Amino acid sequence: MVFIWRGGPTSQRLLLSLLLLAFWEAGGGQLHYSVPEEAKHGTFVGRIAQDLGLELAELVPRLFRLASKDRGDLLEVNLQNGILFVNSRIDREELCGRSAECSIHLEVIVDRPLQVFHVEVEVKDINDNPPVFPESKKRIIIAESRPPETRFPLDGASDADIGVNSALTYRLDPNDYFALDTQNNREQTSSLSLVLKKTLDREEIQEHSLLLTASDGGKPELTGTVQLLITVLDVNDNAPEFDQSIYKVRVLENAFNGTLVIKLNATDPDEGTNGDIVYSFRRPVSPAVAYAFTINPKSGEIRTKGKLDFEEKKLYEISVEAVDKGNIPMAGHCTLLVEVLDINDNAPEVTITSLSLPIREDTQPSTVIALISVSDGDSGANGQMTCTLTPHVPFKLVSTFKNYYSLVLDSALDRESKSDYQLVVTVRDGGSPSLWATASVSVEVADVNDNAPAFAQPEYTVFVKENNPPGCHIFTVLARDADTQENARVSYSLVERRVGERALSSYVSVHAESGKVYALQPLDHEELELLRFQVSARDAGVPPLGSNVTLQVFVLDENDNAPALLAPRAGSAGGAVTELVSRSVGAGHVVAKVRAVDADSGYNAWLSYELQPAAGSARSLFRVGLYTGEISTTRALDEADVPRQRLLVLVKDHGEPALTATATVLVSLVESGQAQKVSSRALAGSAVQEAALVDVNVYLIIAICAVSSLLVLTLLLYTALRCSAPPSEGACGPGKPRLVCSSAVGSWS
Repeated sequence: MVFIWRGGPTSQRLLLSLLLLAFWEAGGGQLHYSVPEEAKHGTFVGRIAQDLGLELAELVPRLFRLASKDRGDLLEVNLQNGILFVNSRIDREELCGRSAECSIHLEVIVDRPLQVFHVEVEVKDINDNPPVFPESKKRIIIAESRPPETRFPLDGASDADIGVNSALTYRLDPNDYFALDTQNNREQTSSLSLVLKKTLDREEIQEHSLLLTASDGGKPELTGTVQLLITVLDVNDNAPEFDQSIYKVRVLENAFNGTLVIKLNATDPDEGTNGDIVYSFRRPVSPAVAYAFTINPKSGEIRTKGKLDFEEKKLYEISVEAVDKGNIPMAGHCTLLVEVLDINDNAPEVTITSLSLPIREDTQPSTVIALISVSDGDSGANGQMTCTLTPHVPFKLVSTFKNYYSLVLDSALDRESKSDYQLVVTVRDGGSPSLWATASVSVEVADVNDNAPAFAQPEYTVFVKENNPPGCHIFTVLARDADTQENARVSYSLVERRVGERALSSYVSVHAESGKVYALQPLDHEELELLRFQVSARDAGVPPLGSNVTLQVFVLDENDNAPALLAPRAGSAGGAVTELVSRSVGAGHVVAKVRAVDADSGYNAWLSYELQPAAGSARSLFRVGLYTGEISTTRALDEADVPRQRLLVLVKDHGEPALTATATVLVSLVESGQAQKVSSRALAGSAVQEAALVDVNVYLIIAICAVSSLLVLTLLLYTALRCSAPPSEGACGPGKPRLVCSSAVGSWS
């Protein structure tokens, strides 16, 4: 259709805009560009966005994209400026072979609203393929009796290019005996012959070596060569001749193996063996001909051998040679053109290209889900196709261009009612009988991230003995997410805070995937009795959702501190306590007191005192209070008792195993008057130490009471939380405390 407008430029522009708008509103138009093959990456092809009437700012929001059935990666669009450019190497011969027309068909798809445009990019040929001969050397045998003007057929060169780039011209090295003749017949096949200019003389020259050069019509031209080695022989002077130089036959592509194609006949006027003819395919024989046909060397019958396929090859050009059996064989040549006729032997093919699968349940109707292309290798009515979709699904097929369809969402989705759909696309051709093919596409409905990870309870209580090994696993947190796939993939992390002067991450860590909580260093009950922190669980959705859980880690005491003896009063030497006792004291008199403290708590800090036997001591004379450490007499002293007594007091805690310390007390028995003088001098120092000891005991009692109260309060809180948990988590009760990397807690705990 041609429109002629006589108005001014403004009117012409207005008319052009109205025409373009009408084309687009009718369902899309077609753009045509051209690009030379072998163009470099980034070569400009066209301003596709501008030519389609699209704003550059709309390309990304409207999901501007290209789709192509064949080699969609050759061209690409810059979404910033809307320019179509060459993305990768384009080889016209690889893409279209020797077809006169070569185009890349693209589909341009944009959403909101859905629009599909069709773009055809013509690939122009360049002269990038030189002529190629079948052989680099060609041997020809010619009898010296052959008269001038005799022709010898040659295999011409082939050029993968088209048009003028494949228009070949030939030239032969200058010589006195041979010339080159090129002719074109009605069947559009070129005949290349070597013409004998004058009679050969084998006695003068036995072999001629000539170089045949083929040049194409490109600029610059490319060339190919073959060396002709011509051997001159004697004798047999009549060559076989065929009835015709060119034979044409037709055969169906479903012909059975062994079907007779043609029976060739050549005659030779010679007699005897010089007139016996052997038929063969002239070398070199193409692989396609050797696969599909055979020739009887005696009868000249050519029959089918392999399966013919119209879709692979429509025409065979076979060069046949008839050679007699003379001493100097002579040959005649002809060309057989076999045309393969098509039948409906190819079922349609369906190709589904997924664009946005899985599809979110909140996707709006009219969204393009996938591109579908159909093809059939047959021709005519055998290659005409219709495409249908299984009914009763919220999808439909929309025809876009020729054999292209779009799978479009037709109504809203609900993942809770149905999470996936199995669609069947059926395509039928127009042959008789009709052939069909089906393709299935699974459309999965994707979930949205609307559920945060949730822990079974908001807080956990963990008991760990001190002095655990570094890297010890103390607990495992677990959060579950009701979503699926990435939305349900939970990762864990610490909620960082300060613990005294140090960061929480210096004490514990949590494995991001398993939720296992590790103690990074040995914990010390004397330094830290309770470690309270939070673990965060986040899913991998966009945006991510998360929740926190609180962990209370109680560090239980171990007996890792031995009792420590308090320093003896001033005046004692060598770490031993020296006491002067009057011989007049009676039974039960306190002569000394051993003082010790333990840095542990509870049973591990509860000290007891025992009197150990020592050399030169009288154990029956003294005794020590089990928990007071007071050394007192067991009876009245008399003159027979040894004046110097050495007592060993063993101080032991109640840990498992128990730790001990030993105190030495030296007791000197003196007369009554002497003892009063010494007692008055030591009274002041003894009072000071007694006051210090009272203070230590008070602090120890307060500490034990505080720890015991905290433990009882924790156990009560833990019992209450367990009772308030849902019934699915187990019977009401505190359960067995979680102790990791340590032995069982003692009876005091």
